[in-house]
Amino acid sequence: MATEESAGRRPTLVFIHGTNANAYGWTGLITELTLRGHRCLALDLPGHGDRQFIPHAYQAPQDLEALATEPSPLAGFTIDDYVDHVVRVVRRARRLGPVILVGSSQGGVTVSRVGNAVPELLERVVYVAAYCCVDLPNMVSYLETPENSESLLHLIEALKVGDPAALGVSRLNWRSADPAALSAIKRCLAGDFTDDAVRRLAAVLEPDETATIPRSEARGEAHTWGRIPRTYVRFTEDRLIPPALQDRFIAEADRLTPDNPTDVRDIAAPHVGPFHRPELVAVLAELAGRPE
Repeated sequence: MATEESAGRRPTLVFIHGTNANAYGWTGLITELTLRGHRCLALDLPGHGDRQFIPHAYQAPQDLEALATEPSPLAGFTIDDYVDHVVRVVRRARRLGPVILVGSSQGGVTVSRVGNAVPELLERVVYVAAYCCVDLPNMVSYLETPENSESLLHLIEALKVGDPAALGVSRLNWRSADPAALSAIKRCLAGDFTDDAVRRLAAVLEPDETATIPRSEARGEAHTWGRIPRTYVRFTEDRLIPPALQDRFIAEADRLTPDNPTDVRDIAAPHVGPFHRPELVAVLAELAGRPE
C-alpha cells in the first residue's frame, strides 16, 4: 500500500519468526539479501532470542521431572504483546520507506494481526509456509481440518514436556537424548537435512513458546489486512503445514478479497528448508524490487 511519501523509496523487509524460534533463523537469508543491496531486519518476538528463557532443568544433564514444572516468564505474553512489538518496529522502519512484512509458520498469526492493526504502514505481507487464518478463528481450528490430515506435527508434539495449561507455555525438549527426537525433527521439519544439520537446528530452537498463541484470534479482516498486497510462498514438501492446508489458506484469502488475489510462489522444500536456499532469496529480492 504505497503512499506518495514512500513511493520510489527502497523497502525494508521485516522478518517474523515462527514458534520456538528466533531471529537467528533468518540469518543466512538476510545475509544474502543484504549482499544484494536490500534492507532487511529480523525481529525477536517478546521472550525470544536475546531474551529467551532457558529452564535450568533443560541444560545437560537434564532433569526431566523438574523441566515439566519449572515456571517460565513467557507464560505472561500474549498475541497482543507480539503485535505491539512488531508495530513499533514497523513504524520506525516506515520512516525509511515502504515495509514488507514477512512471517514464517506461526509468525503468520502476527503478520495477519499487524495487517489488521496498521494496514497503511505495510507495502506487502508475505507468508512463508505460514498460518494465514481467514475463515476459522485460529491455528488450532485449522489443525482439525481435513487439509491438515497429513501433517506430522504430532511427532513434534511428542517432544512436549509438562502441561501447557499449567505452565502457560508449550515446552519442547529439542535436546532430548532419545534418538526418536532427532528423527521426529527431521521428518516433520527438516526433510532432506543431514543429521548434523538437524542437530544444529535443534540446538538453536527454543524450548518455550507462549501457549495462548495457537488459540488466539488470528483472522485477517477484509477492510484492513485484505487491502494489503500479499504473497504466499508454498513449501511443496512441507510436512508440518501440508501443501493442502497452505492451499486452503490461499483459497480462503482469495474468496475474502477477490479484487486482491494472492501472489503464490512454490518452493520444493521442507518446513525449515529454504531459509538458506537461493529460491527464497530470489522470491524476496523480486518482491523488494531492484535496489538503488
